[in-house]
Amino acid sequence: MDASVLLVALWVAFGLDHAFGEPAARWHPVVWMGRYLQAAGQRIAPLAGSVGLPDARVFARGAAAWIAGAVVVVAIAFALQAALQQLPAWVAGLLAGLALKPLFAWRMLREETAGVEQALADSLEAGRARLGRLVSRDVAQLDAAAVRESAIESLAENLDDSVVAPVFWFVLLGLPGAAVYRFANTADAMWGYRGERGGRVWEWAGKFAARADDVLSWVPARITALLIVIAQGGLRWRALRAEAAGTSSPNSGWPMAAMALALDVRLGKPGGYVLHPAARSPGSEDGHRAQAVAARAVWILLVLASGAIFLGGLR
Repeated sequence: MDASVLLVALWVAFGLDHAFGEPAARWHPVVWMGRYLQAAGQRIAPLAGSVGLPDARVFARGAAAWIAGAVVVVAIAFALQAALQQLPAWVAGLLAGLALKPLFAWRMLREETAGVEQALADSLEAGRARLGRLVSRDVAQLDAAAVRESAIESLAENLDDSVVAPVFWFVLLGLPGAAVYRFANTADAMWGYRGERGGRVWEWAGKFAARADDVLSWVPARITALLIVIAQGGLRWRALRAEAAGTSSPNSGWPMAAMALALDVRLGKPGGYVLHPAARSPGSEDGHRAQAVAARAVWILLVLASGAIFLGGLR
């Protein structure tokens, strides 16, 4: 796709996100991906307690279902992009921006994470309930500090998943790149569990999906951490790398550790990990500070992505 079309599409997509947020579910391609993944998941993941297939066969079925879905997603995105290339550049840019918008979700992320702090101002129970919309962990026993930590972590982690990574793959590969990343990330969210969930065992059924997401998120996760570092005015990279290694995920620890260090607060998952453990627990003002850091990071992302598209067009 022509560089001018990519550039227009990027800014149109962010303008649409700012003005309108997410499209209705019936028009949302990620919802369509989710419906496929839900239907396929019922066929590949064995029921808990059943006499299951060998692990290798379950893994193969999960991999085949992931690849089949990804091929369809890429084919549709590629066909759409090819059709747009036949139109005048300004029309193609507008339509490509319309297609790109559902593949990232900055406004929704910002509003949902900020909503946790707003709910906490009403009551701890309200804060827990609002957080439960964001995370899969059990929120029933979390105190106010832990609720706030989880919200800030979710903001940092999903800044990668929901914004930086789709933009990275769009700049690199156009609409097919952003679409296949969004499919991979949705598949990981729905299938990438260790053990049982929803009455089915996902350990092997979702392993391919989890690894695919790890691969596609590896570079964007570190770019997200770098954007947070730049947005806050600079941090020591060695300290960031050491903190990021404190989580079991090869990727999510990077943006979360960067946010913990940027705010100089402790972030952790009960029974899991603690990032920047010597720091204080976050207060209500830190939720607002995290929002500001993330917003600056997104603006820096837009500038850098635009520069990369422009320089790519000169080659």
